[in-house]
Amino acid sequence: MATVVLVGTLDTKGLEYAFVRDELVGHGVDVVLVDAGVLGSPLTPPDIPREEVARAAGADLGALVAAADRGVAVAAMGRGAAAVVGELHAAGRLDAILGLGGSGGSALISAAMRALPIGVPKLLVSTVASGDTKPYVGTVDLTMMHSVVDIAGVNRISERILANAAAAAAGMAKRYASFTPTAAFARPVVGATMFGVTTPCVTVARERLEALGYEVLVFHATGVGGQSMERLMRDGFIAAVLDATTTELADELVGGVFSAGPERGEAAGALGLPQVVSLGALDMVNFGPAETVPAAFADRLLYQHNPTVTLMRTTPAECAELGRRLARKLNTARGPITLFIPLKGISLIATEGQVFYDPAADAALLGAIRENLGDHVEIVEMETDINDPAFAVAMADRLHEHYVAWAGQGDGAAG
Repeated sequence: MATVVLVGTLDTKGLEYAFVRDELVGHGVDVVLVDAGVLGSPLTPPDIPREEVARAAGADLGALVAAADRGVAVAAMGRGAAAVVGELHAAGRLDAILGLGGSGGSALISAAMRALPIGVPKLLVSTVASGDTKPYVGTVDLTMMHSVVDIAGVNRISERILANAAAAAAGMAKRYASFTPTAAFARPVVGATMFGVTTPCVTVARERLEALGYEVLVFHATGVGGQSMERLMRDGFIAAVLDATTTELADELVGGVFSAGPERGEAAGALGLPQVVSLGALDMVNFGPAETVPAAFADRLLYQHNPTVTLMRTTPAECAELGRRLARKLNTARGPITLFIPLKGISLIATEGQVFYDPAADAALLGAIRENLGDHVEIVEMETDINDPAFAVAMADRLHEHYVAWAGQGDGAAG
C-alpha cells in the first residue's frame, strides 16, 4: 500500500492534520504523521514525535523550547524533519509528502520536502502560496496549493481545500508507488544550458546528441535553471553536461537577476562527470524592465531584449574577472572536461555588427581564461561564433567521446 507522510506542527495545526489523515486513509493509503512542533502539546497523536525530529537535527527539544527563539526552533526542526523523511524514503515508507502551514510552517515543511529527490510527490498547502514561492520551492518539484483562508480550524472553505489536497496526495502516492520508468528513457542523460541568444547552438547540439543515443534535458539559464541542472546531477539523474551557456556567472558577479549563486559551475567537476563547457552569453548581465536597472548602471550599454528583460554588456574588466572565475571552477574538475571557445562571438548579439560586439571585452575574457586554466583542461578554439552549427556539433561529439571513455572505466551509469 502506498504511504503518504504528513509533516507539520501538531501543537497549532493538529486538528487540521487529523482531518487530512482521515481523508488520506479513506483514499486507501497508509499515513505516517510526523510532529515538528515545539510549542504546546500535540493536538493529535503523531507516529513520529517531536523529540525524535529534534534529535535527528542534533538538537535537544527542551533546549529549543527554553530558548524561546522561534527562528532557531523552525530551522532546527526543519533540519530534523528533512533527516526523518529522508530515512522514511530510503526505507520505502514514503511515496508522497504533504504538509500544511503558514509562513513559519511552510519554511519548516518545505525544507524537509526539498531534501527529497526530484520525482517524489511533494504537496504543501500554504497561506503564502500566492506570493513569492521561490524560498519554499527552490529547485525541486514541490507543488504549493493556496489555502485561501488561514489554516486555523476546519470550516466550509478549508474543508474543501484540505480534502482536495488529501485526494491529490493520495493519487500521487499511488502512482509513485506503482511507477515503472518508460523504456525509451533508459538512455544516458545529458544536461544542457541554453539562453535565447544561444538557442541555435544548443538546438543543434541537442539534436546531435539525441542521434548519438542520449536523452538531453535543456535548462534555461535564468538562475534557477542552472541550480536545477546541478541539483539533478547530485541526485544522480544526469550523467554528462553540455554547459554551453554560462551566463549565470555574469549575473552573480555584477548583480543581475539571473544569478545561480557562487557555486554555479562546480557540481559536475566535483562529481567527476564528463563535461563540455563554453562561454555562452557571458557578454551580458540580465535585469528586468528598463526602469528596474540600478541607477549605477545608467551610463552602461543596455539593450532591451523584450519588455520584461533588459540586457547590459559586460565590460573588459568584468570579462577578465569572469575568465578567472570560470577557469578556477573548471580547474577543480575531477572528470573529463573540454572548454570550447568560439572566437567570433559568444552570443547572437555579440558577433560583428551586432549591439554587444566588443573585441576588447572578448579579448579580456579569453586572455584571463588562457592565463588561469590548468593544463588538464582541454581547450578547443574555433573560428566561428557560438551559434555556428559546426561549433555545436563539435561540442556534442567531444562530449560523446568523453562519456564513452568515462563510462567504459566504470565511473557512471548509462541513465
